[in-house]
Amino acid sequence: MRFALFTTKRLVGAVLVLLVLSVALYALFYLVPGDPARLACGNRCNVEQVAQVRERLGLNEPVYAQYLHFVQGLFTGRDFPAGNGVQHCQAPCLGLSRQNDEEVTSLIAEGLPATASLALGAMVIWLLLGVGTGLVSALRRGGITERVLTVLTLAGSGTPVFILGLLLLMAVCAYLQWLPFPSYVPLTRDPEQWAWNMLLPWLALGLFESAKYARLTRSSTLEVLAEDHVRTFRAYGVSERAVVTRHALRGALPPVIALSALDLGTMLGGAMITEQLFGLPGLGRLLIESVREVDLPVVVGIVLVTGAAVVIANAVADVLYALADRRVALS
Repeated sequence: MRFALFTTKRLVGAVLVLLVLSVALYALFYLVPGDPARLACGNRCNVEQVAQVRERLGLNEPVYAQYLHFVQGLFTGRDFPAGNGVQHCQAPCLGLSRQNDEEVTSLIAEGLPATASLALGAMVIWLLLGVGTGLVSALRRGGITERVLTVLTLAGSGTPVFILGLLLLMAVCAYLQWLPFPSYVPLTRDPEQWAWNMLLPWLALGLFESAKYARLTRSSTLEVLAEDHVRTFRAYGVSERAVVTRHALRGALPPVIALSALDLGTMLGGAMITEQLFGLPGLGRLLIESVREVDLPVVVGIVLVTGAAVVIANAVADVLYALADRRVALS
């Protein structure tokens, strides 16, 4: 019962944060000094053309009405004047691109699979490498193995992701020629080629993030191994393997699980460098192109989607943490 109440509170909190986020984004991009209609039309437009664009985008209405139309479009869709007719934007409607009148939701849906593939694959790598390295380092504390792993972890955390990506491209593709240079292939078209072409981006981002998880796992494991109940188990003759797998590792995983959920949500909007380096047609490339063209609806849509991913990831992280450590739900 308490766990259900805990989960409900987190979900309600996530909805409220999303509402505040939508207000903040709308105010930031549409209420700052400047004329969105002028930006959408361009410097070569005359006063009459700017007025037409302002009417088409609904910027003549009061600010509160514009925001209500924006929120309403997320649930029911919106109609935009188009020539002599009306262009309907289906829900969830984030507006129309000012470059080609295409729905922002469609543009984001086209780029989301590449970004999601990158984030999910990298998460698998950073969990396997990070947790494994951190656990071995904690169990071999004071030995040569721990020192070597510590050096590798520090080197990995201090190396920018684009350096790792360039090294992988030069070593695997140019020098060893084990793989061709990556060229994104959709999963639905050819799963095998999709996996091979995503391998280097996964490794670049996964290796970069694994250093953080190695340090976190090591410190969490050492903290659990120093607790009184673990020493009691050892005093009663419980095998070291059982102590590590049933107690130490279980106690060290909750912070790793929580951080993984947060990082996964962040990666949906924060992996732009990796996407650009490997030519992935994800949200990062779309965001950069939209900023360059001052396409505010697309920019707002991407920021809102990625922000929602982070908020939802926070809620999921709290729930997973509570599942791994039931004391959280009872507090």
